[in-house]
Amino acid sequence: MTGRFSRRDLVVRTAAVAAAGVMANAHRAVAAPLHNLPQSRDIDSILRAGVDAGEIPGIVAMAASAQATVYEGAFGARAKGAAAKMSVDTVFRVASMVKLLTSVAALQLVEQGKLRLDEPAADIDPALAAPRVLTGFDDKGVPQLRPARTPVTLRNLLSHTSGFSYPLWDVDAVRYLRAARSDPALPRSVLMFDPDSRWAYGGSLDRVGRLVEIASGQTLDRYFHDRILQPLGMNDTGFTITEKQRAREARLHVRQSDGTLVLQPLEKHTATRTFSGGGGIYSTAPDYLNLLRALLNGGSIRGKSILLPETVALMAVNQIGDLDAGVMKTTNPALSNDVDFFPGTRLRWGLGHMINLDPMRGGRKAGSLTWAGLYNTYYWIDLASGVAGVIMMQILPFADARALVAYRAFERAIYRAHNAA
Repeated sequence: MTGRFSRRDLVVRTAAVAAAGVMANAHRAVAAPLHNLPQSRDIDSILRAGVDAGEIPGIVAMAASAQATVYEGAFGARAKGAAAKMSVDTVFRVASMVKLLTSVAALQLVEQGKLRLDEPAADIDPALAAPRVLTGFDDKGVPQLRPARTPVTLRNLLSHTSGFSYPLWDVDAVRYLRAARSDPALPRSVLMFDPDSRWAYGGSLDRVGRLVEIASGQTLDRYFHDRILQPLGMNDTGFTITEKQRAREARLHVRQSDGTLVLQPLEKHTATRTFSGGGGIYSTAPDYLNLLRALLNGGSIRGKSILLPETVALMAVNQIGDLDAGVMKTTNPALSNDVDFFPGTRLRWGLGHMINLDPMRGGRKAGSLTWAGLYNTYYWIDLASGVAGVIMMQILPFADARALVAYRAFERAIYRAHNAA
C-alpha cells in the first residue's frame, strides 16, 4: 500500500488493523440461515405489522452474514391500493445510498494511486480550487465570504468535513443560495466552514463522483457498471432502468400531517449524460445486500474483489475525531424530518458511512456502519457481529417516524434470531 495512502493514515492504521481483525473473526462465525429457523416467522410478523396497520404501503428487508443471505421478506404492495405486491426484486429509488458506491469507487482509485486522500482535490478537479467560506451576512443580508484556510481533500469529501452542506439541513445554505440567485457575482457554491473544522452532511459525494470520472476517464455510470455492479452481480442497480425493471418499481408515497399516505405518480425518466455521486440511483434489496456482503467480507464475495481488506477496514475507522456527526435539523419538513437516528449515541463518520461509537440495545454493536436514502431506505454493516441488513420503503419525508419504527424492529428481530442461531 506504500504511496497509495497518505502519511496521515499511519495514525489510524492501528485502528484499521483492529477493524480488519474484527472482520476476520466475523467471517469465521458463520450464521445459520435464519430463513429456515422459526425466528424468521417472528421477523415476518414484525414487518407485516406496519403494513397491516396501514402505516407503510410496502416493505422489503434482507439480512446477511458474509457468507450468505440469512433473511429476506417482502410485504404489502408496490403502490397503495394497487394489485402488484411487493417482491424481493422490487426496484427502489435509493437516493443517497449511492454515496457508498461512490466512496468505494474513489477508494479503488486510491488503491491504484490515481487519487490520494490528503492531497488537494483541486489537483484532480480544478473546480474545487480556491474555495470560498461563508462567514455570515451583513446587516443588509449580503453574504460575507473569505478564502478557505485549507484546501478540500478527498478525505474531507468522503467524511463530510469538506464544508459543503445540503440546504435541506442547513439554514445558512438556504439563505446563501437565495442571495446567490439574485446576485450573479456570487459563486454558486461555497463552503459553510473550513475543511476539517466541522461535520455537515452535504454535496461532498457529488464532487467525489466527478473526481472518479476525471481520474478514471469514464462516466460515473460506466465506472460503477464495470468496476462494482457487474463484478458483484448488481444487475438491477443503476442511474437508469429498463422498462422491465420499471414494471417492478415501487411507487413513492408522501406522509400527510394526519399520518395518511398519498400515492405519487411515477417519476419521469429522461436521458442524461451527467451522473451524481450523491443521489439519483435505483437498486433492489438483493443487489444492495451484495455490496454490503462484499464489505462485510473484507471487499469480496464469490471470488470477486472490489477493494482490498485493509481499505475496507479503513472505511470503518473514525475519520473526524471528536466532531459530532449524524444529527440534522430540517429546513423543509415536506422533504425531511429532523434526523437523529440514535438519540444520545456518539456518532462519527468514516470513509463512506456513519459510525455509532456506542452499541445499540438489542441491535448493532459499537463500530457499526450505516446510512440511508431520502425515500426511507436504510442499511447497516455490523463488523463485530458479522451481520449486515437493508430495508427499503418509498416514503417522504425522510426519517419518517413509522418507517424508523419498522427499521428498528427489523434490526432487533434479526439480532434475536442471529444470537439464537
